[in-house]
Amino acid sequence: MRCAQKPLNTTFSHHLSLPRSRIARLPLLSHSRLVAASASRSTGEEENQGQNWYQEDGSSGETLLQLFREKQPEIESNKGPGAVYLVGTGPGDPGLLTLKAVRLMQTAHVVLYDRLVSEDILRLVNPGALMVYVGKQRSYHTRTQQEIHELLRTFAADAGATVVRLKGGDPFVFGRGGEEAEYLQHRGVSVFCVPGITAAAGISAELGIPLTHRGLATSVRFLTGHAREGGQAALDESIATAVDPHTTLVVYMGLATLRRLITELTEGGIDGATPAAAIERGTTPEQRIVWSTLEQLADEADAATLQSPTLIIIGKVVALALGWQQAQLTGKSLEVPGAHHLPFPVLPGVVPVPEDLVENSSGWRML
Repeated sequence: MRCAQKPLNTTFSHHLSLPRSRIARLPLLSHSRLVAASASRSTGEEENQGQNWYQEDGSSGETLLQLFREKQPEIESNKGPGAVYLVGTGPGDPGLLTLKAVRLMQTAHVVLYDRLVSEDILRLVNPGALMVYVGKQRSYHTRTQQEIHELLRTFAADAGATVVRLKGGDPFVFGRGGEEAEYLQHRGVSVFCVPGITAAAGISAELGIPLTHRGLATSVRFLTGHAREGGQAALDESIATAVDPHTTLVVYMGLATLRRLITELTEGGIDGATPAAAIERGTTPEQRIVWSTLEQLADEADAATLQSPTLIIIGKVVALALGWQQAQLTGKSLEVPGAHHLPFPVLPGVVPVPEDLVENSSGWRML
């Protein structure tokens, strides 16, 4: 695979950081309020300001395509077929975005974003881009996965747009990015994946929990607490094979099934006194942590009224975190510190996405 010849012509300016009011985490808005929310960013000249247009009312693909063509009629005339970029936004802290992710967000024509993509991150999107909310949560999906597939295809293939699919964490770690890439490839749509820092890596680093550690954990295992279409047997089998005292377990979306998870692990032989943590909204200012042991974690998570999204980390390495050690000394399991954020720098202008796209031997196209 060839490397791009052009160097990255982007520098961060310490004098161009966002005002504190812009980087502070705002109270979560309802999506009906987001429809009217402005995502404009000041450029110093009023005439250069833009405003995103949010659509989350379940409009059909045809309706959204018509709206897009009315707003940006020049796209189809200036370009050939578009492309889709599956972009991971990390666990929540905008400072953990990759440079490549920010560059694509700044040049996107259309952005389809999930529930777990924070408002701070959405503010970095190109002003004027069409924002389509496609978020999902337990027992409620604004759009089916098939509808999301078709929206991606429609904007890229029919309108020639640069489409950015924003996903929390990493698109290929419990993010259904593989399904979306497969669907688009089979229909001749160019698709690229930009990795993000998955929640397991970002949140464990924030808390000071090494996922592997010599003498304590020789491997790490990622599990999901959700089973496809209620497939409980498959979930039980996944948990049963994870029973290993020298493996760190990280469970995504595991709050609703936490008690069953604990039962399966302890019956499989894991010591109930194994250190464990449950982290709500990790790496964000709303971060809350329950430090506990495996056998007590569900009760203490309930007592703290943790809400989704919550990540579960189980293993001896949890005891290396200063927060866990302090909880053992004080007897207080709940910690509400909020994550440590640095001011997110403003990129001095939109940096074009490199045109030198290379296809590797596996058939995946990469930046």
